[in-house]
Amino acid sequence: MIATPIAWWLVTTRSRARPFVEALTALPLVLPPTVLGFYLLILFSPNTALGALWIKVTGETLAFSFTGLLLASVLYSLPFAVQPLRTAFHSVGHGPIEAAATLGASQWQSFHSVVVPLSRRGFLAAAVLSFAHTLGEFGVVLMVGGNIPGKTRVISIEIYNRVETLDYGAAHVLSAGLLGVSFLVLVLVFFLNKDERK
Repeated sequence: MIATPIAWWLVTTRSRARPFVEALTALPLVLPPTVLGFYLLILFSPNTALGALWIKVTGETLAFSFTGLLLASVLYSLPFAVQPLRTAFHSVGHGPIEAAATLGASQWQSFHSVVVPLSRRGFLAAAVLSFAHTLGEFGVVLMVGGNIPGKTRVISIEIYNRVETLDYGAAHVLSAGLLGVSFLVLVLVFFLNKDERK
């Protein structure tokens, strides 16, 4: 829901702001996760407008909560959704959209009926990659969500906890599971995109 309009805007706009939006969306790829996590922790603080509004609406803090963790994960994994969608939208080209327009389709109808079906592999790749990237998060998750059992503890933090307590057996099991899931996700993405590389 967030990546689709951003990717479509990046493909279709001629705005001078495009390089800045591109850089902002790609920033989590190069920014250390702890830096992003730190600034999100500040943003989610009860002392900010967003944090205070969240407390007023829900009665809970945004920092060190599952909701805050979810929002941070969305922002951290956004490039992994935007880039495949952007590539897919770009590969559709202008021809099918112009053909739909000559048949009387509005811009929204062209996007919904032409661009989205032709970009289905991009949507699948975006969903799979952003999900897989979220599974392995550590720095952002630890900064924003903390390590609260049953609330914000995720598998990557649990692996770290097991290693710290020298429980290498459990760390191996968790790490192997995460490695296996990550590998299968990548195989799925490459398998689905194999026809496009021919």
